[in-house]
Amino acid sequence: MIDTETQHLALKIWEYHRMHHTLRRSDAILVLGSHDTRVAERGAELYLGGWAPILIFSGGLWNLTQGVWDEPEADIFARIAEKMGVPRGAILIENMSTNTGENIQFTQRILHEKNLNPESFIVVQKPYMERRSYATFRKNWPDKKLIVTSPQISFLDYPNDIIPMETVIHVMVGDLQRIQLYPEKGYQIYQEIPEDVWQAYEKLVDMGYNRNCIPEL
Repeated sequence: MIDTETQHLALKIWEYHRMHHTLRRSDAILVLGSHDTRVAERGAELYLGGWAPILIFSGGLWNLTQGVWDEPEADIFARIAEKMGVPRGAILIENMSTNTGENIQFTQRILHEKNLNPESFIVVQKPYMERRSYATFRKNWPDKKLIVTSPQISFLDYPNDIIPMETVIHVMVGDLQRIQLYPEKGYQIYQEIPEDVWQAYEKLVDMGYNRNCIPEL
């Protein structure tokens, strides 16, 4: 059981990660790979709601799905979308990427090969990866219009039998560390981190929630 103090600290980071963008009709929906199939469902819902005419799934296998799933995230996600009623002809699949930067770069390549040039995107990821997805997209594709969204689930309702609260906190902490460090590496644009959010991060790290942090910590 995660105690109330830990949940309070984690909620502060969760809210920082979310961008709270307002949806608008776009040229393409880009669903980034994940271990959470609700991300695929969100992308399919947006397509079926008429928010964009193209639905792109991007993702191979990475640290949270490698050894757990036996096929790329994008292929699994695309199958979910088809079962929900998305026509196969509206779906593009990029199933080789292993991180968020590659999601964007490999998707660029596929669109170029198909002579497609969307000017506006709705990017879909987990709620606590909205900000990092935004920052990575802006770095790799600065000339495109961008909205970021995620499954519409609250922090307390998000964990389930497959993704427990402990895992959510570990991943959120690691993602916040990357938001701080990755601009210097050229992976993302700079994002200001409020002092209270960073303090929550430091407290959670001290509590041992550093499993998904990178070695620079």
